[in-house]
Amino acid sequence: MKNFSIVGPRTEEFGIFLFDSIHTFRHTEEMDTQEEQVEQLDPELDEREDMTIEPEVEERGAEDKIAKMREEISVCRREKQEYMDGWQRAKADYVNALKRFNEDVTASELKGKIKAVETLLPAFDALERAKEHVEIPEGFLAIARQIGNAFASLGLEEIGKIGEQFDPALHDAFGQDTVDTIETDDTVTVVLEKGWRIGDMIIRPAKVRVGRFANGKQEV
Repeated sequence: MKNFSIVGPRTEEFGIFLFDSIHTFRHTEEMDTQEEQVEQLDPELDEREDMTIEPEVEERGAEDKIAKMREEISVCRREKQEYMDGWQRAKADYVNALKRFNEDVTASELKGKIKAVETLLPAFDALERAKEHVEIPEGFLAIARQIGNAFASLGLEEIGKIGEQFDPALHDAFGQDTVDTIETDDTVTVVLEKGWRIGDMIIRPAKVRVGRFANGKQEV
């Protein structure tokens, strides 16, 4: 039996052909790849060429855009400041208006209280004087207590008590009484008519007599 070799002239030619084909195919792929890379680079090169051709034009355009943006920012800042100033003025006006409103309400309330007290005072004074001289029926005493409670609810305070220091802002002096001690000099000795106040508002000063110590004033 003969051994046949697969290597021969035809085999060598086929090998050479196969090698050349593979080499040609690879070379073709490399060329295609290079062409694709060139095509991808072409737009970038065109853009770079445009940039190199007109750099001054683009620079001026950028400067114009920056200047426009700065102007818009400046306008926004001015408008913001105007809005802020307007808001602050409106806030101050609101605070002042609210303050005036509260003051007006307080003044109106005080005025109403004073009017009510002035209306009831004559009747109350008459009942108080009557109690000092005659026996008052229980019904009238109940009315006097109700008026007193109403005065208290309105914040009314009594002025004029025996022994308190005389104050011309709170008392009207209707005569003097001689006192024995210097401690009682210039104090209230008799309350002729009670006075009334609401807070710092004097509705009616008290009518009083004032004590005077005989040697209370020493000459220098």
